[in-house]
Amino acid sequence: MGWNKCSIKWIIWIVSAIAAITAAVTAYLVIREKQKKDEEQLEEYLDYSIQ
Repeated sequence: MGWNKCSIKWIIWIVSAIAAITAAVTAYLVIREKQKKDEEQLEEYLDYSIQ
C-alpha cells in the first residue's frame, strides 16, 4: 500500500491535533496546581500573621 499526499496530510493533522490537546491539558494542570500551592501558602501566611 503506497502513501499518497492526502493520507500523509491526515496523519500529520491528527498528530498535530493530539500534540496541541496534550499541551493544553498539561498547561491547565500545571497552572491549576500552582494556584492551589499559592492558595495554601497564602493561608499559611495569614495563619502566621494572625498569631
